[in-house]
Amino acid sequence: MATANDDDVKIQMLKADGVAHEDIQEEPSGSEISEPIPGVKRKGRNLFFNDGKSRIDYILAWTRPEKEDENTEKAKKARDIFHHNLQEEGLQLELDDSDPEIRYMKVHATWEVLSRYGEILKIKMPLQETIVSADIQKKYSKWETLEEENPVKAVSVQIWTAITGLFKRFRAPFELDSSIVPPMAKKYTLAFSRDREYMFDMPINKDEFFTVSERCRIVDFILRRKSFGEDKNQAFSFGIKKMLADGFYSAAYPVHEGHWKAGSAMNSRKLLYDNWAHWSKFFKIQPLDHIRDYYGEKIGLYFAWLGFYTQMLVPASIMGLIIFIYGIAIMGDSYPSIEICDPKLNITMCPLCDFQCPYWKLQEACSHATASRIFDNNATLFFAIFMSLWGTLFLEFWKRKQAVIQYKWDMIDFIKEEEPPRPEYLAKLADTAKTKVNPITGLKEPHLPFWRRRFPTYLLSYSVMIFMASLAIAGVVGVIAYRVSTLAALNLLHDDGTVRSNSTIVKGTTEVIYKNASLVTTITAALINLALIIILNFIYSKIAFWLTDFECLRTQSEYDDSINIKLFALQFVNYYSSIIYIAFFKGRLVGRPGDYNMVFGARQEECEPGGCLIELCIQLAIIMAGKQIVQNNLIEIALPKLLKLAKRLYRRKFKKETAEQKANMAAWEKDYELSVAENTSLFQEYLEMVLQFGFLTIFVAAFPIGPLCCLLNNIIEIRFDALKFTTDLRRPVAEKTADIGIWFSVLYAISRIAVVSNAFIIALTSDFIPRLVYANTYSQDGSLVGYMNFSLSYFNTSDFDSRHKPPHWDEVQICRYRDYRNPPWVEEKYEYSQAYWHILAARFAFVVVFENVVIVITSLIAWLIPDVPSKLRKKIRREAYIASEIVIRTELMKARGQSPAGSLLDSIISKMSFPNLPSKDNGNNVSDLRKRGKAEITSVDDDNIDA
Repeated sequence: MATANDDDVKIQMLKADGVAHEDIQEEPSGSEISEPIPGVKRKGRNLFFNDGKSRIDYILAWTRPEKEDENTEKAKKARDIFHHNLQEEGLQLELDDSDPEIRYMKVHATWEVLSRYGEILKIKMPLQETIVSADIQKKYSKWETLEEENPVKAVSVQIWTAITGLFKRFRAPFELDSSIVPPMAKKYTLAFSRDREYMFDMPINKDEFFTVSERCRIVDFILRRKSFGEDKNQAFSFGIKKMLADGFYSAAYPVHEGHWKAGSAMNSRKLLYDNWAHWSKFFKIQPLDHIRDYYGEKIGLYFAWLGFYTQMLVPASIMGLIIFIYGIAIMGDSYPSIEICDPKLNITMCPLCDFQCPYWKLQEACSHATASRIFDNNATLFFAIFMSLWGTLFLEFWKRKQAVIQYKWDMIDFIKEEEPPRPEYLAKLADTAKTKVNPITGLKEPHLPFWRRRFPTYLLSYSVMIFMASLAIAGVVGVIAYRVSTLAALNLLHDDGTVRSNSTIVKGTTEVIYKNASLVTTITAALINLALIIILNFIYSKIAFWLTDFECLRTQSEYDDSINIKLFALQFVNYYSSIIYIAFFKGRLVGRPGDYNMVFGARQEECEPGGCLIELCIQLAIIMAGKQIVQNNLIEIALPKLLKLAKRLYRRKFKKETAEQKANMAAWEKDYELSVAENTSLFQEYLEMVLQFGFLTIFVAAFPIGPLCCLLNNIIEIRFDALKFTTDLRRPVAEKTADIGIWFSVLYAISRIAVVSNAFIIALTSDFIPRLVYANTYSQDGSLVGYMNFSLSYFNTSDFDSRHKPPHWDEVQICRYRDYRNPPWVEEKYEYSQAYWHILAARFAFVVVFENVVIVITSLIAWLIPDVPSKLRKKIRREAYIASEIVIRTELMKARGQSPAGSLLDSIISKMSFPNLPSKDNGNNVSDLRKRGKAEITSVDDDNIDA
């Protein structure tokens, strides 16, 4: 062991005294560890002090300094004060200085500390089984109400029972084996009170009363509030977060409960790996209660939301796949496509660019137009409405699911404790002279005047955001310029001798590229745009955090909300700007041959006769797939794996670390090698899914198989995230939260935007409205025969001016172009025709009708579906009532000197009023009533509550 320096001497008193022992290391094979105390055997990791009794609840780690200087002395003093204050609080500390580079301080919370802070934090704990019998739930699965006992049930009840029964049978193959992953039933709980300790389900060893995650949360609560400075009233010198920011500690984390690898002793971490993170369980429903028990409510709620979202994608995927198959089936039977592909029509189209592009034949767009009918058909309208309703149902049913989770996890009346200032906030304002007493905590904190400090900061911050968003728009403009120039260049690859080669392969390839010039241009432009998006995404993430740090926000909640808004706003512009351009602007303000609208000296892009919807579909597919494959899988998953492998190779080659040395490392040393579970780790996860939700809902009319792609991605995403939390990250502190925060508001805003977006995509981007107008107004027999001729206008090539004349312009007298304008042989030539105004009016009428109908329907659905299921509302009220009755009657029985455990619940239930109960049961069947009452209190059936 290394020689102790001054820091060692000061904290030598913290070590276990007089206990001879061996280091108890992890046994991957599951064999028993050594016995520091005779008669006590444990398997798996060593999670205890050297005495073998005190559990390690937290680890504080810091690096050994290579040389002593002023900073190391300052750090030593701060740690000494901090350790002393922790001991005064009642925590036990023990030093491990066996590592030559890192020191570890093990922290243990005694029963006195746990019970005191359990009462302060109002942690809900289960009552004694003698008060609320747990085995009643095994006998009676639900409350048998009068309606359920009545043999004559309403038809609606029978239908709903049949539906829920069918759903349960469908869900059965996806459930985990209950013998391996036992379900965690909802227990009847009350906020812990030391004065009423006799009411709670107290084990023989009180240290096992609070769960491991609750113990870690209590210790973290203390660590974030203890001072490390001599002046305890100063906000600049308290909290573990501030010490980490100042470099006084290198890490602070709870210890994982065991190893996850095969052969390790069974523990909570291994159970989650085997039944949640392992790829063989990709089709199984997540063990949410076990996730919450190990990682806390905040992480548990994220996975609950992600799992629910993935399940909701199943009906959307099925419907989208049906629409896609329908589009494939009819794509060859569409009259517009048939007319485009018919060479007999011999329609000559006007050039796609000035000077160099030649005239071209309409049938050259045959494949493009045929493929567009897969997505641009009458079913598109139905699918847009369906997805708008789906988005509303998803949000409404999530609120109900969230209410059930809040009840089961005892988060109904959760109130977040007052937050201390962020350490970064205090560090930046350490030299400020302006201070203000916090009215909540009573501490002196630095104060920033709004108009003198805050307003200029916010102004600069959001100005930079606008500039960064403009970079994404500039990237879109650059891609547009690429498309225009590339399309013009590819159109020169004509069989007029431009390409001179004796190779048949070269000539054949050139001909294929020329015939598919638009498709090649669209795909390559989308790939370039994807590359720009990935680059800007990296820059935006750095800029968003830099700007939020620059704003110097006081609390972590303010910081989190600010970074969420910035990240979403910047990524929204980054990912959606090119799609919005194609959907709503491309081909809208082009002008006409001979009088094109010029931008930066060049013509704007046009939509082909087949429409722009196929280009929108290609853009969506490439960006969605690229985002999921490149960013989600390669950057977020493959890159960390490669870095981890490189780190392992470095330790083996340069530090000469052997497998035996690795196995002999203590649990806290192995966890130190893992990546830090950052507070911002869930930011990116939520942002990724919210952006995906935007792709699905805002532009779904152009990509009906999008939900299926997202479903497959999310199935993989859940397992990757589970694997990351289980194997690659240190154990995070179990944080409590009652909902998904600001992300629900973002999702709601996206669902409202989606209604407007889909209305305009159908009205402007697709040919649905022009075809509808033609069939009902201009067609002689109500069919689409002649529609393509109707949608193309005439242009006399003699009207070309000298600046826009194509080569050999006089070889063709009349060319056609996509628009609704008067022909050159009428007096008001080239002006918008009557059909144009008719179609324009129909487009906007459709947008108004679509928006209002969908919004009315979705609002009605939201109003009809209550946020909290009625059955759950009754349960909450009954639990609150019985909770107060238990406290009142327990205190009364205690005052009388009676035992409060035995017949307390019997006396409460027997006095409860059940007006719908038949009179023959009143007072005569108290035993049955007791069983029903206990079953109602102790059982939670998620499916029935959700109904």
